[in-house]
Amino acid sequence: MDSIRDSLGLLQGLGLELPTPTYLAGVLLFGIAGIVLWVQGRRRRKPAVKWIGLALMLYPYGVWSSAPLYIIGLLLCGAALWAWRRA
Repeated sequence: MDSIRDSLGLLQGLGLELPTPTYLAGVLLFGIAGIVLWVQGRRRRKPAVKWIGLALMLYPYGVWSSAPLYIIGLLLCGAALWAWRRA
């Protein structure tokens, strides 16, 4: 058990941290929403919805904290809803 704590301490010393459960839940939530939007956008020939779905799947790779993750995810979901109703 001490070796795990030592390893975590070493990683934190290098500036690396494990993601929080809130962050992981957001990645999972917005990733699933992105997959659904991608598939439905392709099936119903709504290119804006399809590309917003792709953005929902990929943007968590560039966001490293929970607050921006949820803010950007909710904005993208709102954009997808607007694009879905508009087209």
